[in-house]
Amino acid sequence: MGPGAETNRTGGRKWRRRSWIGGIGLSLAGVGATMAYRTAPSFWNQYFDELGRDIEPAPRKLPVETWKDQGLYAGWLGHSTILLRLDGYTILTDPVFSERVGLSLGPLTLGLKRLVEPALQIKQLPKIDLVLLSHAHMDHFDLPSLKALEARRPPVITARGTSDLLNVGGYRSVKEIGWGERIAAGPATIEGIRVNHWGARVRTDTWRGYNGYVIRCGRWKVVFAGDTAWTEDFKDIAGAHLAIMPVGAYNPWIRAHCSPEEAWTMANHAGADYVAPVHHRTFTLSREPLEEPMERLLAAAGASTDRVGWQDIGDQFNLS
Repeated sequence: MGPGAETNRTGGRKWRRRSWIGGIGLSLAGVGATMAYRTAPSFWNQYFDELGRDIEPAPRKLPVETWKDQGLYAGWLGHSTILLRLDGYTILTDPVFSERVGLSLGPLTLGLKRLVEPALQIKQLPKIDLVLLSHAHMDHFDLPSLKALEARRPPVITARGTSDLLNVGGYRSVKEIGWGERIAAGPATIEGIRVNHWGARVRTDTWRGYNGYVIRCGRWKVVFAGDTAWTEDFKDIAGAHLAIMPVGAYNPWIRAHCSPEEAWTMANHAGADYVAPVHHRTFTLSREPLEEPMERLLAAAGASTDRVGWQDIGDQFNLS
């Protein structure tokens, strides 16, 4: 989501990316709704088309009550929101539980509507030991969801230049890290890794960072890629048990989001035993058919489809 003009940190080139949500946010702030429509008519057409559409229930609820305190457990709540438990330590990534993601104007959110409900609601979550945020885009850094999580007072780790978006006092702690930096979080170590994306929430705040992460906890090693286009940086990682990879929103945004085939290859570069696909099936962010990302990922896996950790929202993955 949300292009702005900024320096591509992997190549040093400046190039402009356009975004429905980012463009609308800037237009509403500066020149009003009429200009906002002229800037992003496709957004408004989608917005009004979605007004009467129901949000489908999740295919299944994540059975987190069956999870134990030994082993690796991961469950897909929707989009890039993952519940991850490593030997009893529970991490929530990029929490998005709202019906819409976008620009909040009082009780109204101008943004994209979910296709499917989360596999758990916030009140159904277990104790969260850490909230992990990859970058400030509105489909990853959902302020209403983060506000609702304040009551649990979890610690938060987020990308450089993004903590100003949070009510820092509402959490046990808020810490920023960048690429190549590591920080202890309970029994875990979180390392920020370089990905090929961008961090601006709107089109002007181009200083914001953006991360993937390597999560180490006991004997477990998990990659959470956040959002990324193709990069060879995953070759710097080795021996991951699980790589959580984005596989959607690549048409026409291939310069900002990887294809399913690229996600599979990058997970292999990280030495991942298993691959958990995310960032699809939850919001209409792009033009590819809803089922295409999963179909293409399974085709890329070929005879190794048993390495694909899940296929649908509410699915879980476990290693012991």
